[in-house]
Amino acid sequence: MAVTIKSQREIDLMRHSCKLLAKVHEELGKAIEPGISTLDIDRLGEKLIRGYGCVPNFLHYQGYPASICVSVNDEVVHGIPRADRILQEGDIVSLDCGLIYKGYHSDAARTYGVGRISPEARQLIDETRNSFFEGIKMARAGNHLHDISNRIDEYISRFGYGIVEDLVGHGIGTSLHEDPQIPNFRQRRKGVRLQAGMTLAVEPMINMGGYEVEWLDDDWTVVTEDGSLSAHYENTILVTDGEPEILTLL
Repeated sequence: MAVTIKSQREIDLMRHSCKLLAKVHEELGKAIEPGISTLDIDRLGEKLIRGYGCVPNFLHYQGYPASICVSVNDEVVHGIPRADRILQEGDIVSLDCGLIYKGYHSDAARTYGVGRISPEARQLIDETRNSFFEGIKMARAGNHLHDISNRIDEYISRFGYGIVEDLVGHGIGTSLHEDPQIPNFRQRRKGVRLQAGMTLAVEPMINMGGYEVEWLDDDWTVVTEDGSLSAHYENTILVTDGEPEILTLL
């Protein structure tokens, strides 16, 4: 495993890439309302990304056909946008996307409620987000990678939710997916020792029911096996000697 340590120049480029992505997410979040199609969201996202002079890094990645992954209700990740998939009051929707700025990638995900949602759905969204912030408390130089994993698991397990195990976070830089892989569930091994200059995409994917998932026939969309709701929260972060810097927040 070769985990890249970014130079100050690379960090500056990644910081800018990530700030642009944070602006994209902010605008996409404002667009979420009943009646909008998932394809409308994708088109808006691509327009915003290209408007910043950047390239959507998900588009055509290993054949993925869109710029924004739009996953609704029991869809965990990689939902393919469609004109006939219309968001309804009470749905929850996860938006996962990234962009490339001067050769450097950013990656982030958010889950939103569509109109008024149930208290249970709101709690799932909120605790998924909270588990990210708990996990990155451990993302500092000198700790081990799986300290992040174990803290996420420790936090989220109290709610009886299922932590997706088939999909994990990852390093990021000049490639969208770099070493190391970052599980969101408890690990027996420590993982690599964290060093200042590592850039990581930490992304808990949490199901209201069991942890098991399956792939639909489109070979992309991942859904919960039991049909329960799923939430996703992700940011690209920079490991430092102190508190981590969350690059994809404004």
